[in-house]
Amino acid sequence: MEENITLQQARILLERAYRSQMKGDFDRAVDLYERSLKIVPTAEAHTYLGWTYSMMNRYEEAIEQCLRAIELDPDFGNPYNDIGSYLLDLGEPAEAIEWLEKATQATRYETPQFAHFNLGRTHEQLGKYRSAIEAYDRALEMEPLFQPAHWAKMGLISSMN
Repeated sequence: MEENITLQQARILLERAYRSQMKGDFDRAVDLYERSLKIVPTAEAHTYLGWTYSMMNRYEEAIEQCLRAIELDPDFGNPYNDIGSYLLDLGEPAEAIEWLEKATQATRYETPQFAHFNLGRTHEQLGKYRSAIEAYDRALEMEPLFQPAHWAKMGLISSMN
């Protein structure tokens, strides 16, 4: 019974942290994520804390949190995708590929279209346009209404003409 209460406390803090993050109150979000992690370390809390750090342009810390998430749950796709995305933001597309490919293969990932989209962005930055279009198409196969993939694909095709 005490374990359920502990898990509930950690989950409540995680939800509050997420709401603070979405409101742009990053310092509060960091505090709440850290409090949640002290109660029960989860891959989700580490990943979302990393996402918050990325929004604060603290990419090294963001990647560190994602690596901790992967240690806790190697099947969780979000931290692989996030590391790839952060490496893209840092101008390191070649390094991002490995992480994004791992994200596309993750067995626990509710939004795998993001990994394919980011893989498309990576290939596009590397000048591998055919591979980029294939990755955008894969994202659209998974989620036909995923507008960022549609816009990226159309933008790339129009720039090639």
